[in-house]
Amino acid sequence: MNSRNWSRSVVTLGLAVAILCTYTMVALAAQQKPSGELSVVGNVSVNGASAISGATIFSDSTISTGENSSAVVSLGKLGRVELMPGSSLKLSFTDSGVTGALDSGKVRFSTSSGVMSSVATKDGTAVADTAMPNVYVVDVSCGNTLVATQSGRVELRAGGAVKTVAAGSQDTAGTAQPGSRCSRLTRNTPFGSLSGGALGLLLLAIGGAVAAAIIASTHDNDFNFGGTPVVISPTR
Repeated sequence: MNSRNWSRSVVTLGLAVAILCTYTMVALAAQQKPSGELSVVGNVSVNGASAISGATIFSDSTISTGENSSAVVSLGKLGRVELMPGSSLKLSFTDSGVTGALDSGKVRFSTSSGVMSSVATKDGTAVADTAMPNVYVVDVSCGNTLVATQSGRVELRAGGAVKTVAAGSQDTAGTAQPGSRCSRLTRNTPFGSLSGGALGLLLLAIGGAVAAAIIASTHDNDFNFGGTPVVISPTR
């Protein structure tokens, strides 16, 4: 083989390798799924397996927290989802929205403006307004569904009715379990046992601070809780 033919062979081989690498990178990018990063306190499981801080969470994963335990799923620019003790949530998300199916306990959703978010329960669905950042709590620990909005605006859709839950207010759907704590609208929410104007003022104050924090934090898509990353795939 003369030098000219050899040079042509080298160039052809180089082009073939370059094309192959390009197609491989495109294919890998297409296969990548949105993911979140987990931070845990206490006993937390994902799809039935024990989880640690730093674990990667994929869409359609079921996250459960034990007694005196909690979990936070950071979703970059989408926002974050917090599970309180004794909660179980199937969490789903895409590049543009976050949804949850709450089976037990209590969760707090914090989402940026333009992000679709909702939480479904056996009583109905809480749907956040995409025109603004939203911070809201959905609580089913008393047997019914309570929605409390810290900032933004949320609709509680249940039984063909739609209730608007503005910042600093809360509302319920369904029937609570018997008992004084569960029969009151101002049951033990994450905001304590305040009621009426005092609760509203507290929620507005907290909501303003949290909304500012969300806007600042969600511009950074990196969340590092430490620990060794563990990939946990959802069960279908």
